Amino acid sequence: MTREKPKNLWQSRWGFILAATGSAVGLGNIWKFPYITGEYGGGAFVLMYLGCILAIGIPVMMTEIALGRRGRGSPLDAIARVVRENNGNPLWKLMGGMATLCGFLILCFYVVVAGWAFAYTWKMLDGSLAATSVEALAGVFEAHNASPWQLGSWSLIVALVTLWIVGKGVTAGVERSVRWMMPGLAVMLLILVGYALTSGNFAEGFAFLFTFDASKVTGEAFLAALGHAFFTLSLASGAILTYGSYLPDDQSIARTTFVVAIADTCVALLAGLAIFPVIFANGMSPAAGPGLIFMSLPLAFQQMPLGTVFGVLFFAMVSVAALTSAISMIEATVAYLNEKHGVGRMKASIVSGAVLIAISMLAMLSFNVGAEWKLFGLNFFDLLDYVTSRWMMPVGGILMVILAGYCLRSEIMRDELRLPAAGYALWLFMVRYVSPVLILVVFLNALGWLGFDPLAGWYWIASAIGVLAVLGEVFAPRVRHEFAVR
Repeated sequence: MTREKPKNLWQSRWGFILAATGSAVGLGNIWKFPYITGEYGGGAFVLMYLGCILAIGIPVMMTEIALGRRGRGSPLDAIARVVRENNGNPLWKLMGGMATLCGFLILCFYVVVAGWAFAYTWKMLDGSLAATSVEALAGVFEAHNASPWQLGSWSLIVALVTLWIVGKGVTAGVERSVRWMMPGLAVMLLILVGYALTSGNFAEGFAFLFTFDASKVTGEAFLAALGHAFFTLSLASGAILTYGSYLPDDQSIARTTFVVAIADTCVALLAGLAIFPVIFANGMSPAAGPGLIFMSLPLAFQQMPLGTVFGVLFFAMVSVAALTSAISMIEATVAYLNEKHGVGRMKASIVSGAVLIAISMLAMLSFNVGAEWKLFGLNFFDLLDYVTSRWMMPVGGILMVILAGYCLRSEIMRDELRLPAAGYALWLFMVRYVSPVLILVVFLNALGWLGFDPLAGWYWIASAIGVLAVLGEVFAPRVRHEFAVR
């Protein structure tokens, strides 16, 4: 079969790396990863997390990029083309459709969260965050969310900026934007780390993040590491698969994947080194979750020399991180309309943007006038989060590795990954036997169905991998044969 000629390509490998890293780096990196690192044993947790990245993040990301580049299109079209090349069941393309929908639905509530960062950049600048206690700043945060006009306006700004960038195209819009946003984010982050080094309790913050406390290596910590390793790289949400479709044929998928994973982890750890010294220097608790950013930190900045300047810089950095993630979430939808239906990029952005804004406004209203509008006991914002993060992403991840590991002819993935024999064998082992079991653990835990401590019951996980390996070796050739002759 003749491969699809790419309509868009990154101008360089760094264009893809910056875009993919921008997709991975979001609000979770700025507050969640540093906090759970300190909470679950510092250096011990970092080692667990890196192990989970190797077991889930890198193999699945390599798979997504390879499928995207092979299919050269939006997730739905790319999966359909790869399956057609393999003479397989066309129903697999629904997996690509689910990934596209998943990313779009995530963005529908993510623009609300990103709007907080945009709003706080301005609030830090105009003095709206002048307060004497965390409780007072909590009141500012609640008042902001209680106003549909304030919350809706900032959410709308995030949506419009995102759509304008994506509408300009892959090279002129997405790549050109991340080429200055990601280095800009890195520079701002390093300046803030330098500020923390001189103005905060850097030693205590460093110890919180990196002290190796083996006593905190628990099943709960393992699940936190496993879940974050899967979700942090924007897997199974259409973003990486779409970005992979723009990757030139001469670029190494393995090398670029490792660079993205390392960059994502470094940004998260540097964010911790920027935040926690300031928190500890002001006698505050690091266990505040999102409140750490929107309540504790603004107060800490006010109490420090040049605090307003660095507070504005901090929230600008958070805004950039949120924006790069938002861009990746809408790209799959715009690419589908552009490539499948011939709609121009800007018009595709406007069409998808109209739906995005309508749904995001409903998510925004969950914080005020629509707080009591509930389905299955969840408001609209929480419902979007629940459906995407607990169902669509894990299920999509499992289907992705099943397709690549069991159903496609081996030469398809060999041709895209271009790994040495040992490297390909290792990747195949991970996507067939290790990644599916661990993603299933993430899935069951997210739904509260796990039923056992994964470390105390490690033998269950090891047994599942072993059984799957035996069954896979017996049935995988038959599965590929059945798939290929349809």
